[in-house]
Amino acid sequence: MKGISWIIFLLMLVTLNISAQDISKNYKKEIKKERKEKDLEFLDVSQSPLAPEEIKNFMGLNYFKPNINWLISARLERKSTPDTIKMKTTTERLPLYIVYGVAYFEVDGHKDTLTIYRNVGLMTKPGFEDYLFVPFTDQTSGEESYGGGRYIDARIPKDNAIILDFNRAYNPYCVYSKKYSCPIPPRENHIDFRVVAGEKNYH
Repeated sequence: MKGISWIIFLLMLVTLNISAQDISKNYKKEIKKERKEKDLEFLDVSQSPLAPEEIKNFMGLNYFKPNINWLISARLERKSTPDTIKMKTTTERLPLYIVYGVAYFEVDGHKDTLTIYRNVGLMTKPGFEDYLFVPFTDQTSGEESYGGGRYIDARIPKDNAIILDFNRAYNPYCVYSKKYSCPIPPRENHIDFRVVAGEKNYH
């Protein structure tokens, strides 16, 4: 259960008078389950971004502890006339992204914004028609988390509230192998505080 579907599930629990403590417990349980599944994928030579010799020594990915406070409902301002940009990557590849809008959010009194993108190449791919891409860096980048930044997946909402689940923030595959070409978070997507959620540095 991911993204918006999890938010709907949380709302259902609220309507059933499930306590906030139980909601947080169930949410954390789901996050931990997903992380175990991802570790299994990394151990599978047919799916893993790791080289075979690294898989043999793989002990699991590193994460911040899941915290429901990092499950954010942000205010979304869509671009009325969105630009299409060539996003820089770790290679010479320049994939096309639509600048979909800007998300305004707050965590523990810290306010910031993130630009939201749509991958032009995925827009017609089944299952990705409403996919949104949120690359970012923050004050943990280069320390606890990967210096090149992390990504969040999101979905186009029906209203002006977009879900940003930082507990599901993940590293680009170029962290694990130089054979991958990974988008570099644009400068405006630097969060000016510590995002202690999601995936940490691999090593």
